[in-house]
Amino acid sequence: MLSKKHLFLLYLLLLPVPGFASDAIPGFFDVDYTLYSNDTKIGEMERRFFQHEDGNFAFVSQRRTTGLISVFRNEKILEESHWRYTETGYRPIRYIYQHTSRKKNRDVEIDFDWPNKRITNRVNDSTWKMKTQPGILDKLLYQLAIMTSLKSGVVPESYTIADGGKIKQYLFEHLDDEVIKTPLGDFKTMKLARHKPGSDQDTFLWCAYDLQYLPVKVSITEKEGRLTTAVIKDLNGLGYSPKAQSN
Repeated sequence: MLSKKHLFLLYLLLLPVPGFASDAIPGFFDVDYTLYSNDTKIGEMERRFFQHEDGNFAFVSQRRTTGLISVFRNEKILEESHWRYTETGYRPIRYIYQHTSRKKNRDVEIDFDWPNKRITNRVNDSTWKMKTQPGILDKLLYQLAIMTSLKSGVVPESYTIADGGKIKQYLFEHLDDEVIKTPLGDFKTMKLARHKPGSDQDTFLWCAYDLQYLPVKVSITEKEGRLTTAVIKDLNGLGYSPKAQSN
């Protein structure tokens, strides 16, 4: 049976050529993170960036609780961003969010109708529409856009995001460069702070120079003080080599 790494390499050989987008967007990758609440391991997250046969792209994130905590709080979160890359940059097509748990499920779809300049939001059984804005992204896609901006030498100041049925501004600030220790080795990173006006969350991203600015660590501090952290534990793609990293 082929390993996960071998399957990823086979996929890279079979995928269609992305054309002019290949120099602008990050390379395809499959990355795994360990999730912590304060210092306690609570789950795992996998993210995949790939291309469909029709030439459009997908960025998919799956989170789930693991271990003892999953006995009491069995949760799964799936996010999908389907999009295309145009001469003006990233253009989202559809965003999907599915949160399943014992207490309550949440099912979200956002469709971007660019010819008619309309966004259709659906949350469970409720549906409403709003107008598009130039450069608008979804809640997952902006994380690839950050990698593209940093790769071009630009620290993004803000992104316009379709978030929670509203259009919001995510603001970013370059705080410092830090070396982050991970199970894959030490990475020199650019530390960014993300601010959402009106939100009590503090979010920080550590984007690795040698991995096309892929975040190797992300932390979120909630208003009640709880700290949630994601730390990279495995990676295929982006030129990563365990032997090269250990040297």
